[in-house]
Amino acid sequence: MTAIDPGRTVAVVGTGTMGQGIAQVALAAGHLVRLYDAVPGRAEEAARAIAARLGRLVDKGRLDAAGRDAALARLRPAARLAELADSALVIEAILEQLDVKQKLFGELEPVVSEDCLLATNTSSLPVTAVAGALRRPGRFVGLHFFNPAPLLPLVEVVRGFATDEADLERARATVAAWGKTPVTCADTPGFIVNRIARPFYAEAFRVYEERGADPATIDAVLRECGGFAMGPFELTDLIGQDVNNSVTRSVYEAFFHDPKFTPSFAQGQLVQAGLLGRKTGRGWFDHGEGAVRPEPSTAEPCDPPAEISWHAKAPGVCAPLHEMIEEAGVKVVRDRTPQSEWYIGLPDGAMLTLTGGEAATPQCGGTYIYFDLALDYRSCTRVALAPSEKASAADVRAAVGLFQALGKKVSVVGDVPGLIVARTVAMLVDFAEDAAGRGVADREDVDTAMRLGVNYPRGPLEWGEEIGLSRVRNILWGLSQDYPGGRYEPSLSLRRRAAVRESLL
Repeated sequence: MTAIDPGRTVAVVGTGTMGQGIAQVALAAGHLVRLYDAVPGRAEEAARAIAARLGRLVDKGRLDAAGRDAALARLRPAARLAELADSALVIEAILEQLDVKQKLFGELEPVVSEDCLLATNTSSLPVTAVAGALRRPGRFVGLHFFNPAPLLPLVEVVRGFATDEADLERARATVAAWGKTPVTCADTPGFIVNRIARPFYAEAFRVYEERGADPATIDAVLRECGGFAMGPFELTDLIGQDVNNSVTRSVYEAFFHDPKFTPSFAQGQLVQAGLLGRKTGRGWFDHGEGAVRPEPSTAEPCDPPAEISWHAKAPGVCAPLHEMIEEAGVKVVRDRTPQSEWYIGLPDGAMLTLTGGEAATPQCGGTYIYFDLALDYRSCTRVALAPSEKASAADVRAAVGLFQALGKKVSVVGDVPGLIVARTVAMLVDFAEDAAGRGVADREDVDTAMRLGVNYPRGPLEWGEEIGLSRVRNILWGLSQDYPGGRYEPSLSLRRRAAVRESLL
């Protein structure tokens, strides 16, 4: 399907931050853009704001003056909906209220031509419901841009229940022609990104609520061990606690209170207290003038053990540690006796191993210290450890010293099941497998959406394959033992795919 020709008009209804950003993207693609807002004078204000942004691009050398002038010549505020009659595409970015959006499109439908594509930028409302009042809902799609729209590459192209395939493809082709990366998804709560990303916040908040670690430490572990660009506490302070909490609650309600989507009590209290993050000066962290960010909990230097034992079973993602330990000058004694699990034996007999999802303390038959999953054990700069209550101070010092000898900072956290990175990534993989299995989007689009939409270091489906789907499933089963109730029950899609992988071994 061919994209909408740049010579055709694109209209943007709603002139807030998102509306202005989308208008700027359409201008950059060469379209004549009409701006409309129900509040008199707002469209003119938005046009001036866009002109100012384009001027700043010229100042930075990212746009020449001629390009700016040509774009501004194509930008026209509209005082009435009737002025949008020549539009080939109308994108709505108004208040997130279903009745308001339905009323707008009901008034707009008889104004525009039969071939005009209609789109909503909603992030939380069903596209099918917004289109429900239209005479021709087949030409209606969701075009969910991410903020700031001129900079972020991803656009979720959402297929409503009645959307015609040809119009969906025309929307996707247009987004691609605008230099964006389109991903196609079904009309499901949260679409791709806001659905699959929920555990990134929820698991961190739950670890905090259980006093496993403080926000600064959890953020640091997810950044420096998990490879995420920002931790969930600092990120939600940036987004706004009210905004993030609202999305979580919206998805939770839409999924009929499925325990996998349960909102955070602690975040809800922040919102109730008006501590919304950067915009109010305080959220999880203090953002006031002169405020000092708290440092993550980091263990003091400890001596590494002179010798450890390496108990043989395929260690999977932990395999690089063997070579790293030898490179650090620690003697490695290999025990080739068949083991039910892989672990590193410390001098006094404690077993240091990757978390399996369950807490360390209830484990029988030995003293355990769990360490967290890393994106890459060679390049990560921090590792979290969770000792069982049976572990002695000497055991903990040996474990800390070993990872410090590998060049890592160490955060010793409470004995929370699944630690921090492992439980977060396992849930992200499960949510992604569930979404792909239910046809929300194809597997490539799922991973693309999560890399580009929320800047994850890997797509969760790719990540799951690298970790091993059986390991991911087992981490979730371990979590389910300590947290019964369904939140951590592996999805049917994950269980099936893990079983297939196992059958091929």
